[in-house]
Amino acid sequence: MNHYILIDHVQVQDANAIAGFTWGFPSITHFLGFAHLLQRKMKAHSQFSDIELGGCAVISHDQRTSTYQHGSSVSFTQSRNPPYLDSHDKKSPPPIIEEGKMSMTVSLLIEVKDSIAQYGQALEAWINKQCYLQRLAGGSIQNVKSVSLFSIKSEDTASIRALQRRLLPGFVLINRSELLSQHLEQLQETDSSIELFDAWIDFIGLKRRARPAYELINQHLTQLAKDKNDFAINLLDKWQQHLKTSYDSDNIPKDLLNYFTNMSDTANKQHKALISQWQHYINPDLTTPAQWEYQPKPNKGYLVPIMCGYKAISDVIDNEEVLGTRDNETEVCFVEAVHSIGEWRSVHRFKSLDTINNAMWQYHYAPNWYLCSQQQSFDVIDNSIDNRNDDIIIQDPTEF
Repeated sequence: MNHYILIDHVQVQDANAIAGFTWGFPSITHFLGFAHLLQRKMKAHSQFSDIELGGCAVISHDQRTSTYQHGSSVSFTQSRNPPYLDSHDKKSPPPIIEEGKMSMTVSLLIEVKDSIAQYGQALEAWINKQCYLQRLAGGSIQNVKSVSLFSIKSEDTASIRALQRRLLPGFVLINRSELLSQHLEQLQETDSSIELFDAWIDFIGLKRRARPAYELINQHLTQLAKDKNDFAINLLDKWQQHLKTSYDSDNIPKDLLNYFTNMSDTANKQHKALISQWQHYINPDLTTPAQWEYQPKPNKGYLVPIMCGYKAISDVIDNEEVLGTRDNETEVCFVEAVHSIGEWRSVHRFKSLDTINNAMWQYHYAPNWYLCSQQQSFDVIDNSIDNRNDDIIIQDPTEF
């Protein structure tokens, strides 16, 4: 039996929308930090000090970034807070400090190591109060719909369906780092110079590619296939399969090449425009009319770039050697953000206890690495801080 705390539909205002290279949703470290602070407060509370929290699943219900669009670009809405300072010349306003903010509604499903049913409403009320005293992703918590304690047995499908109903409509964030590793291997089979960053960009970029105009070719082959001739039907099928792939003049099916070559030899005025378009299709130049096609991402699914931790880029430094630290005691280490690939999945896909547990994000610590993942065991790619070529992005969670 597994035990959970559900903090349901938390409304957050002015949360941090920027995470490393990415923007649009806070880093997963914010949510684990929220659960970690809750754990520390429990340890300091005499009644709840025995409670041990585990992983945390993040379910998004709504999000609105504070942005505006001008032309083809998007900018964050900025403000001056406060508009004037006593120490500032009031003839000129203070400068704007750029920051990305968003409002969101999320639910947190936190794993608990042992049963907490005996605490009942007292724990629920205490957690509800602590939520309002904490910040989530730097934002202010405006409302919490409810806090619930519950347990689920592996065969208890009724409880799982009840959890689904409470979280719908909602999307849970899943770690898909293995897709990045697989895509990198596929790219390096044809080009060994491809780096991990290039593979990562393929998942986040909105790419379009030009294909020479082909409407006359398509109309001709479609009309030809209406005669239900096996050769014509096969020719149309190969043409349609060709259109499903990215345009490459070297990968045009031979049957199509042979067909239009023979047509060129016996072409009449009726097919002159068709043959001209075919010649431009197989040998495009700068004057060739084109149609722009969206290039799909390497894998299916609602895939997004995510920030999931930090990588050390310096040795641990004594506090006295660094100026401007937050306190005068804690040692200092400079870090870079670690990025990976995530996927938003609807909570209706919570079909079993395993799928729920696989959605739980957890901390992982290793020399020079501070990561969040949904895997229990890791091996570190490289513990050194000197080799930084590919350290900025997770390649595969099993390799840390």
